[in-house]
Amino acid sequence: MSHSNSPSPQQSLSASQKRQKLRQVFTGTDCLTPASVHDALSARVAQIIGHQIGMLGGSVASAVTLSAPDLTVLTLSELAQCVRAICRTSNLALFVDADHGYGNALSVGRTIEELEHAGAAGCSIEDTLLPARFGATQEELISCDEMLAKLHAAVRAKQDPAFVIAGRSIALKHEGLEATLTRLKAY
Repeated sequence: MSHSNSPSPQQSLSASQKRQKLRQVFTGTDCLTPASVHDALSARVAQIIGHQIGMLGGSVASAVTLSAPDLTVLTLSELAQCVRAICRTSNLALFVDADHGYGNALSVGRTIEELEHAGAAGCSIEDTLLPARFGATQEELISCDEMLAKLHAAVRAKQDPAFVIAGRSIALKHEGLEATLTRLKAY
């Protein structure tokens, strides 16, 4: 009997196969609910009960890693470590909330490299200004041009063409429906 923390080699999917699985879900017609996972055990349980897709939210990663609310103090290396543990022990195609990508366009490229290396199938990047300005009471929206630069940097940084990158927006809180739709179409 094996005491390994990993699926057996006969069952293991490569990171690229997991990414292909996520792409198939996004382009398919079935509506699947991802399992909200936070560690290796929750990912393994989700897989056992039949989930194909896992989702790691930024607030969940912060709660598990720091035992703290999502105040955007979780580092990229801490997030990547959490992703690595989940991906190493399950065949879930893991989609990760990468918040704002941990900085500017240059930092977003690094974020993609780290998440891809950790085994994630894809991630979302949000158009928020982070870190927040001192004294800010709510999230601030960055310009559409700055967000497009981040998304272009993300696409350039990925090594596996199957890795999914999704733009996410808080614009509806700030700009209204028409401007939000224009922004989302650009993303």
